[in-house]
Amino acid sequence: MSDPRHSDPQGAQRQAADPGASIFVTANAGSGKTTTLVDRVARLLLGGAQPEAILCVTYTKAAAAEMQRRLFDRLGKWAVMEDDDLRERLSELQGFGRDDFTPADLSAARALFARALETPGGLKIQTIH
Repeated sequence: MSDPRHSDPQGAQRQAADPGASIFVTANAGSGKTTTLVDRVARLLLGGAQPEAILCVTYTKAAAAEMQRRLFDRLGKWAVMEDDDLRERLSELQGFGRDDFTPADLSAARALFARALETPGGLKIQTIH
């Protein structure tokens, strides 16, 4: 029997981004590790985690800056996105149906950008050094 994670790379990344799972990710450069980590942080925020309670640790300043840039870029786009487009993005991220997202869910997703920006000390995306 083949491993379903290899036949569905997006499903494997979605599983790795699930904040309810304990996952160890190791992969080559350019394979999507940063995207998966940004997805995981976005899902933590969508699940109600306080931005100041999240700590991301990377090996380099460049990786930390890139992760923060991508996260703020995503949250900023969500803040101004049309309902249908936002439903699609949230559906892809979380693996739910588009119709599973209520107007309150969309409003909460849109508010994440402001919450992240207003977090005292900012989101903690730092290096191990």
